Order: sequence, then structure tokens, then C-alpha cells
Amino acid sequence: MSKGRGTMQSAAIPRKKIPWFPTVDYGTCTGDQECFKFCKNEVFTWDEDKNHPVVANPYNCVVGCQACINVCPVQAISFPTKEELRKTMKRLRTAIE
Repeated sequence: MSKGRGTMQSAAIPRKKIPWFPTVDYGTCTGDQECFKFCKNEVFTWDEDKNHPVVANPYNCVVGCQACINVCPVQAISFPTKEELRKTMKRLRTAIE
């Protein structure tokens, strides 16, 4: 996607430099698998022994997307704030220029 079309990712910035991916609060997580089932980008894998999701493929997460937050009934998923993301993107763009 190009800049200005609703995405915060720039083609000039490698995805692995952008720290945008979910964090799971395992103390809150109930193991319902909703996030795991929901995410079509395979950000999560499922730990059968511990009965919770693992953010195994963090850079598969679409920059700016927080949709998995909405499917978690106990709000066990969090992301950096959009303001933190904007500051990071600005810093990364400046470093490239």
C-alpha cells in the first residue's frame, strides 16, 4: 500500500524494523483461541501445553492493524499506541533519507 492510503508502513522501511505486533497478557488470557482462529496472517501459533497463543510470526502482523484486540473477550492483547508507531515511523523515515 502506498503512503496516504490508510497505512502507516512505507515501502522504503523494511517490515522487520517496524515494532508493530501484538503482546499477549498470559495472566489474563483464558485460552479460548479466538485470536489464533481469527488471524489469517498466522501471527499466532498455539501452545497446546500452556493453552495459550504465542506471537510466533510477529512480522506477519499488518502495520496498524489491531483487529485481534476486538475478538479477545478478556482484552488480553495489546499493541504499541498509534502515537508510538507514528514516532517510530518518523524516526525510521528520517534515518533512511
